[in-house]
This record gives sequence, C-alpha cells and structure tokens, in this order.
Amino acid sequence: MKLHKNLLKYILFGASFLMFLSSCNKEFLEEEPLGFPNSNNILKDIGGFESAIVALHVAAREMYFYPDGSRMNSLWLGTDVAYTGDRSLADFENYQTWLTPTQFSVEFYWDWAYLDVIPRANTIIEFANGPDAVWESEEQKNTVTAEARFFRGYAYNILAKLYGDVPLVNQIYNNPKTDFVRSPRIDVYDFAKEDLEFASQWLPVEAPFDGRIEKGAADHLLSEIYISLGDFDAAVASASKVIESPRYELMTERFGNYLDKPGDVFADLFKDENQNRSSTTNTETIWALQFEFQTPGGTAGGAKWYSNGWLRAWGPKWWDIKDPQGNSGMQLTTDSLGRGVAWVRPSAYYYDKIWNEDPMDMRNSKYNIKREYYYNNPDSPYFGEKVNPSITNLDTLVQYYPMIMKIEPQLFPEGPTYGRAFKDTYVMRLAETYLLRAEAYFRNGNLEEAANDINTLKKRVKAELITASDINIDYILDERARELIIEEPRRLTLNRLGLLYERVRKYNPESSSSVQDYHNLFPIPQSAIDANIDSELRQNPGY
Repeated sequence: MKLHKNLLKYILFGASFLMFLSSCNKEFLEEEPLGFPNSNNILKDIGGFESAIVALHVAAREMYFYPDGSRMNSLWLGTDVAYTGDRSLADFENYQTWLTPTQFSVEFYWDWAYLDVIPRANTIIEFANGPDAVWESEEQKNTVTAEARFFRGYAYNILAKLYGDVPLVNQIYNNPKTDFVRSPRIDVYDFAKEDLEFASQWLPVEAPFDGRIEKGAADHLLSEIYISLGDFDAAVASASKVIESPRYELMTERFGNYLDKPGDVFADLFKDENQNRSSTTNTETIWALQFEFQTPGGTAGGAKWYSNGWLRAWGPKWWDIKDPQGNSGMQLTTDSLGRGVAWVRPSAYYYDKIWNEDPMDMRNSKYNIKREYYYNNPDSPYFGEKVNPSITNLDTLVQYYPMIMKIEPQLFPEGPTYGRAFKDTYVMRLAETYLLRAEAYFRNGNLEEAANDINTLKKRVKAELITASDINIDYILDERARELIIEEPRRLTLNRLGLLYERVRKYNPESSSSVQDYHNLFPIPQSAIDANIDSELRQNPGY
C-alpha cells in the first residue's frame, strides 16, 4: 500500500550502512554469525546512528537528482521562471491535463517524504531515545536526534508547501496502517517548527564535515516556517541568528579555485569545488549537497549518471547550431558548455524583465548569464564569428537562449558529451537568509529594514539600491529570481505564498491559459488515497 508499503524496508535500512569492526588477532579469521542486520542490532551506538544519518543525506540529494529526465524538474517547470524548451515534452504545458493525481511528480515527492525521509528519521529518533541505545552523554544523543529531526522538519515543510494538509507520521509502524488522516497545513508547519527548534538547540554550530547539518541550517529553515505560521517577529529573530553569526558572511571579493580566470565574485560561488569551507574560504554556504566522481556514495541513486543534472536539463542545445550554410557550426570540446538538452528553458520574465531596471547588476554579467554564442567548429568558415539567430533561423526554445552559468562545470571527467556535473550543490546559502528576513520584515510592515536586507545583496553585485517604497512581495520574488535562480525550487516558494496561479498567468505564456487557482497545491496522489482503505484521505479541491 503506497503510504506504507516500504516502511519495513526503511526500518531495516541500517543494513545498507553496516560497519564491520574487527580486532587484530587470530580470532579475526574465525567466522561467527552476526544475524540479520537490522535496526535492533545496528542502532545501538554512535557508529550505527552516524551510518543511519547517511541515509537521510542520501534522500535529500535524491529529491533533486534522482531519477533522471525532465520530470525531475517539476519544482521549476510551469512556474514564472521556467517552462519546457524541448518540444517533445509536455511538462506543465497544460496544467489541467498534466497535473493530475497520477502524475509522476505528484507521487514522487509524496513517496520521497513518506517512504524515505520520514520513516528513516522516525527510526533514528525512536531508537536514539530507546532503552538499548548507548550514549557517551545526553548531548551526544540529542545531537544525533537533532539531525534526524531537522530532516523530518525539512520533509514536512516541503509536504505542506506542495500538498497543503497532509498526514502527520511521528512514529515507526511494524504493521500496515490504512487509516491515515490529513492534518491541517498550519499544524504540519507547527510540527516542523517543533522539530527544527529542537534541531537549532542541539545541532553543532560548526558541522563536523562538509555537507552535514549544522545549527545555521535549522535557524534558516525556521525563519521560513515562522513566516508560514504568521510569526514574523520570530522569523526575523531566527534569520538574524544566522546573519549575525560569525560562522557566516556574504562573499564580497573574488575567491576560490578560478582566480586566474576572468569572472566576478557571484560567478565564483558556482565554480567547481568552491562550495565547501574545507576547499575554499566560502563563508556563505549553510548547506550544500555533496557529489564525488567515481566514489561510492558520491552520486544520487547509486549510479554514476545520477550526478548534478542541472547542466543537462537547463542548458540549451547550443552544440546543435548550424552555421549560415547549414553545416555544423559547433562541436563539443573539453572546455565546452556541456551537452544541454533544453528540458528547462528560462522564461522571458527571468532573462529579460527582471534585469530591465538595472542591466549592470553583476548577476546579469556575461560570467553569470551567457547571452552570446560563437561558432567553435574549426571546419566551419564561420569559426569564431558570433551566432546570429535571425540569420540561421535557430530554434530559440531549444538551441539558442540565455544560459545560466551556475550550471556550467569546469570539470568533465566523463568527457564533454556527458552532460552532467559533479559540482556540489547549494541547498541553503546566506543570501537566501537575507531574503527570508526581508520577507519577514515586509510582512511585519517594516519596509525600511526589508529594503536594507535586499540592498545588502545588491551592494555585493554592484546593483542600484532600492528604497522602502519599492518593497512589495513581487519585488521580493523578483530579487529571489535574480539571486537564487535554479537554486530555489521555485514552485515551493510560489506554493508557500499562494501565488503560483497569479505568477504563471502573468509570466509564463506556455501555461498561462491552463493554470487555475487550485493549482497552487499539488493533488494528493491517487495511489495514497487508494491504499488508505480504512479512512478517507481527502483529495485537494479541483482535482
């Protein structure tokens, strides 16, 4: 049954992360049955619990990058910032025929939360506080519990934004349960708040390894949840804990591994190997997903091709451009832009409208948005010349459109035709904390402080500053697009604000005629409704 069919599998998930310890004596060679690995014999000490926490990090990465294909971009496609480029795709082109209770993404994010993250987190929480767990101190137990509760709160926040009212599951089940009921969205946010407040209290200020969760991540997410709960003072206070922490600071000068290359500080944030503190001076990272080429566990889904797929998804098919004589004008090279396939095309709202007021904004520089292409095939007589799409009648939905350079990898270990990257990927960055605090200030009527926070970001990118009179929710959303394009799962933000319908109607010509107000929420998956045979799992209105 869909809601719980794999629950037992994740109660036993520790088997995947069993660590065999041995001593250096003759007894090492003697075989001794260990029994079937399960939570009862693994989740007893810090080694077992640390291994189990790895499974939560795996799930977080898989939400973004596993499996493959355009369907993994459902949190961006059909919003104000992006729609499909590839004409063979129909993703969210017609909301009424695409967004249904049986559609892939509708089931994927539900199952990701209820079959992966939540049962794994609940298992850790229950066993950590059980009688058989051995801890060096209460603090050690609470730190482990805090990381699990962070991920549970993270999952419930996403569920509430996508689906609204959802079942609250705060325990592990050893038997099938078929009578789940939906809790009000406000209660789901409140449940996530309690998890994250505990996480904020007990997570370390400095994570022990790159990619691990630390206190700042909990406070950052708490700020958004407090906004959703209407507690704007608490949202300001939580964001301020992150912003005022000596642990974090916006990067305002060029840094990292590509200082010998042309660029700017905003572009440096997204260069290979520049996301982690261990490899650079980057103090802006709060939480980044980790990828490693040809390293066990270094990719999503356990397969090498499930790496960071944004290059392939968001990149145009520039390599398919013909020269004016109809011959190949481009070729993939080791220093190329990668093999994009145009699943996701940025909208005119993103690449045009939001820059009109200040085209010199650093985030609009050629190092951050590539707007010009040059023939690079040495066999073409047009080699080195600028591509003119009007002369060659290029497909500007697929072959030729502005490329967001956040997705560009400098390293192609599999060769330039691979189309994917092994770049670590931001989930939380300090710039967004400023934007969350600006939104909380705006909601509280403090437009001056909201403008100050946005101006902090604008000073970094040498953009024109704004005044309090410029502040409204649309301006904040514009600034989020300028700063966080691709990093921000845009649908989650628009759903949270109840503005998906309004913004799609205004800025997405592909979907504007089909989107309806009820699309501000996903439907509940039909498979979950059908499996819940002993209680009605209500469907969202309109579906």
